[in-house]
Amino acid sequence: MIDIRHLIREARTRAGLSQRELAHRAETAQSVIARIELGQTNPTWETLNRIVKAAGFDLDVELALKPVLDSHMLRDIDRILSLSPEARLEELAKVSEFVVRARRA
Repeated sequence: MIDIRHLIREARTRAGLSQRELAHRAETAQSVIARIELGQTNPTWETLNRIVKAAGFDLDVELALKPVLDSHMLRDIDRILSLSPEARLEELAKVSEFVVRARRA
């Protein structure tokens, strides 16, 4: 999880800017920068992007698949691996049918 207050503070300090200078560049109030850095408020995506750009940085965000470490589905692996390829396909067909019916409900 991204800590927005640290992200803004790091961008500001790496740019060598005061809160007032960053606020001026981002066309916002110094108090907004201070409240974000104190964790008292969370900016919108647009505000966050504008502040980071004002400090001279680009915000690069990507989705990362979270590994599943403790899932009930993992307990079913041995059973699934013991199935024949045909039985696996039959099971997949049942799951697909379940999903289709669930979406209709």
